[in-house]
Amino acid sequence: MIDRSELLDYCDQLLDVAAWNDYAPNGLQVEGKPRIQRVITGVTACAELIEAAIDWQADAIIVHHGFFWKNEPPTLTGMKYRRIARLIKQDINLLAYHLPLDAQPEFGNNAALSEQLGLERVIPFGAMRLSLAGELPAPIEAPDLGNILEQILGRTPLIVGPADKVLQRIGLCTGGAQDGIVEAAQMGLDAFISGEISERTTHIAREEGITYFAAGHHATEREGVRRLGLKLAGHFGLDVRFVDIPNPV
Repeated sequence: MIDRSELLDYCDQLLDVAAWNDYAPNGLQVEGKPRIQRVITGVTACAELIEAAIDWQADAIIVHHGFFWKNEPPTLTGMKYRRIARLIKQDINLLAYHLPLDAQPEFGNNAALSEQLGLERVIPFGAMRLSLAGELPAPIEAPDLGNILEQILGRTPLIVGPADKVLQRIGLCTGGAQDGIVEAAQMGLDAFISGEISERTTHIAREEGITYFAAGHHATEREGVRRLGLKLAGHFGLDVRFVDIPNPV
């Protein structure tokens, strides 16, 4: 069991939180008990994840998608009230890490997907240097890369743009980074992978000749928080459990 402050300090340094101007606060979002032994990790601080933490008698929840987003109503009403009320009543800490967890170079969401794909000669690019570009060990056809993503993520990706193109130079940015396809095309990459897709994405892919894979926002962002939990378990000896709440988006 460790002090909450020790956990927060470790995560702040590991994720380089101070370097990010994010869309939501990173770190402690809801304060609970001061000592922590059991930690639930998950993608989003939804009601189902909170109830799983309560059932397991967790002291803290760590997520990628927490609360208090910019341009979100600040009032604690409705769904947000119900979620936060449950945390406060049960004295459970909520920690959230958004962009720092996407960008963490060793185990973050983007680094994890790059590693799982076996990309080589990886470099950062794009807005805030969040996206990664690298090369597959050998050229591959688009349907085959789609099959590999399905095996990794457990979700069939939507593929738009050239379907008969041989791919090797790959860009990626997990979550809702579909507009990264523009810079990926400018760099001459063969394909770009993200989680979501917009109406405009299809036309960009077709007209710029770059294959786009929409692999799921949730599916592409499970691994970073899961690996963070493993780090905490190994470093502090905490009991950590990753809970995946299914989400088709």
